[in-house]
Amino acid sequence: MIDVQGLLAKGLEKLIFYGPKLLIAIVVLIVGLWIINTVLKLIFKKMPASRFDPTLTSFLKSIIGIGLKVILWITVLSMLGLKMTSFVALIGAAGLAVGLALQGSLANFAGGVLIMLFKPFKLGDYIQTGGNSGTVNSIQIFNTILITPDNKTIIIPNGEISNTSLTNFSTQPIRRVDLQFGIGYGDDIKKAKEIMLKVISSDERILSDPAPQVALSELGDSSVNFVFRIWCTSENYWGLFFDMQEKVKLEFDANGISIPFPQRDVHIYNH
Repeated sequence: MIDVQGLLAKGLEKLIFYGPKLLIAIVVLIVGLWIINTVLKLIFKKMPASRFDPTLTSFLKSIIGIGLKVILWITVLSMLGLKMTSFVALIGAAGLAVGLALQGSLANFAGGVLIMLFKPFKLGDYIQTGGNSGTVNSIQIFNTILITPDNKTIIIPNGEISNTSLTNFSTQPIRRVDLQFGIGYGDDIKKAKEIMLKVISSDERILSDPAPQVALSELGDSSVNFVFRIWCTSENYWGLFFDMQEKVKLEFDANGISIPFPQRDVHIYNH
């Protein structure tokens, strides 16, 4: 026979013993969650107006929130009488197993942390890394998303970015446009140089400091080659890169300056 009264008595005893603890633990949990959310809102409310990157703000808020909630849950469980030594050991073993299974993801997470801390680039920068290039659209915890000039989306793991070379084309306010023009050996070198300098002086986007440079750089196999170097603000780079080639070609044509191109003579012998 089941001793119902004995079971009820034991249940009542347990309820009397653990009831207040459970009630207090629930109150602590609710109040603790409210405090964590309030503190996070107060701390990060002013960050968007400061110099903090929006992605860094979101990343820090997520990490700090998770850390504080883990501490809160450990506190609540300890209030209920659970032994934290065994609990922490269990979490450690589970963390080790998950870490071994997700080595690549952890490497990407670590790469994301390094990107957030050292900021080799930010949202809107045009970068090149690992054979890929584009404008930084999003910096996530595990991946960085680029948008190419032809509107393709490239998703690159942060672990790869943090372990390879990276070129950021947007960090400096000015850039140099490097071009090369070749003229024929029979053309007037001084006249060609004057034409290129005239083209440079006619465009207001070209900076005077640093000074532009047009110089004879090479006596090639079929042409006399000039280096053509001009400085501009970063946003004007591509416009000048294309416009200068068109303008110099048109001016060469108008002034009788030839631009040699590879040719091959074919001799046919009849036997």
